[in-house]
Amino acid sequence: MFKAFIVDDELLAREELKYVLRRGKQVEIVGEAETAEEALEQVVSLQPDLVFLDIQLSGESGLDVAKQLKELQLPSIVVFVTAYDEHALQAFELNALDYILKPFDESRIEQALEKIKRIKQPIRTEFIVQNPIRGARTGKLAIEADERIVLADMEYIVFIGLVDGKTVIKTLEQQYAVNDALITIEKKLPHDTFMRVHRAFIINLKHIVEMEPWFHSTYNLTMKDGSKVPVSRTYMKELKEVLGLHCKKL
Repeated sequence: MFKAFIVDDELLAREELKYVLRRGKQVEIVGEAETAEEALEQVVSLQPDLVFLDIQLSGESGLDVAKQLKELQLPSIVVFVTAYDEHALQAFELNALDYILKPFDESRIEQALEKIKRIKQPIRTEFIVQNPIRGARTGKLAIEADERIVLADMEYIVFIGLVDGKTVIKTLEQQYAVNDALITIEKKLPHDTFMRVHRAFIINLKHIVEMEPWFHSTYNLTMKDGSKVPVSRTYMKELKEVLGLHCKKL
């Protein structure tokens, strides 16, 4: 059964799509969002197999969401479900699997699911990575940078994040720009030390020095090297629990 995520700013549209998907009994709906920010944060966290995405999102663009998902190299498949046919070319340039016009019928949704069945295995295997236990045993993370391989001590890594569209690994002393996707690196890290705190950042819990409120219930972390790392609302509760702050206000 596929894990699906729905992004649409209209409640009735989300409910209609959920009804159709549940009738087909091929999909488990793991979440939904009505804004681009919520969509990106939750898709990164939940990593569904497919994302049903509207294009018009209350002043925001679903095309921008799809672009950022593509840049993050997540294994989620995007299916646009929209009332506007003029964006089809842009959608397929972003590697969307299908482009379904509203009002849709069940047969079109079934067609999209059949496409997903045919390509699901190849897509998922692209994201198979090396056994993360090996990196945990050595305490080193192999980094390909500047046509060389650097073995960085994991305990000295402060954060891994997306900066200007590139994946950056920041240690206490140096910074490396690498070609690997953030999600690929995340799978090689020990989860008792490293934690995702934002769709674009993973931090080393041992190097947090201070937390300060930012805006809209988000926070900024000050790290041991002076770096500032944002924490989004999606990950705030989990971070507080890990730090033993779940019963306190920061």
